[in-house]
Amino acid sequence: MTMETDGVEVAGVRRRTIADLPTAGRTRTEEGDRPTRHFTVRHDGVTVPVSRGGRGRPLVLCPGLNTTQADLHELTGLLRRDHDVVTFDFRGHGLASPAERYSFDAFLSDIVAVLAELDLPSAPVLVGYSLGADLAVHYAAERPDTVAQLVLIDGANPLPEPFITEADMAEFRAMADQLATRQETEPAKGTAHQVLLSAQDIHDVNLEIDVVRSEILDQYRKIDHPVCMIMSTSIAGDSTEGRAARHNGLWRAGIERLVRERPHVSTFSLDTDHGLAFTHAPEIAEIIRNAPHPAGWTTC
Repeated sequence: MTMETDGVEVAGVRRRTIADLPTAGRTRTEEGDRPTRHFTVRHDGVTVPVSRGGRGRPLVLCPGLNTTQADLHELTGLLRRDHDVVTFDFRGHGLASPAERYSFDAFLSDIVAVLAELDLPSAPVLVGYSLGADLAVHYAAERPDTVAQLVLIDGANPLPEPFITEADMAEFRAMADQLATRQETEPAKGTAHQVLLSAQDIHDVNLEIDVVRSEILDQYRKIDHPVCMIMSTSIAGDSTEGRAARHNGLWRAGIERLVRERPHVSTFSLDTDHGLAFTHAPEIAEIIRNAPHPAGWTTC
């Protein structure tokens, strides 16, 4: 798949692509300039593993559902060249301990606990992928003084109608079953890439995300920080038929809805599917590197 090379008009606002970014005057430090530190945060009966490394502007990277910090190693490494990057695993993911409950609020409490333990020199850029993006928006809306900027990767989309309808229910249940079964049998089990959620857990959280996104515009209205969205053009794949076409169209409609409501939001499109955090890490890192800095921020 290829990236877009031309800007796209969305509700009168030009959605930028990687081709619009400046190429001059970039400076990068090496990831190895500062050793990576590993520690744990304990709260709500769970143990959350945290890693911190790199040098420069503070940045906290939130994974998505069924995604671990180990899965995002390429993006993390690229960001650490000029950011002080913190990554972690949500409960039931990677090396985190399992939990009695898996819900949006429970995952949000993991972010709250991790950021409360950090001794950062300034408010960080909060980057979230998929579910992590939705959680980042809610965190920033509730605690505006603790975040400098948001970068949202293929999530936190204010969809105008449910993504999962009754017609989609069987398909999404099957996908959750397949994912849970694969986690039980693949080499990831017992490693930093494992996910401990059951098929029912995954299905329930996906339904909850639908509800969260139907109401997320209210959270955006509370945020005055710079917001940058990096979105896939084909979240459901490149099929032009059936439910994939509907889901892709709905994804685009959500972005247009946000830009109409919050025209200051910067949006970038990558011509790929929801796996963009794994397949397009260099492009995402470059967008983040060149994102507008909040007022008063200076280079380390």
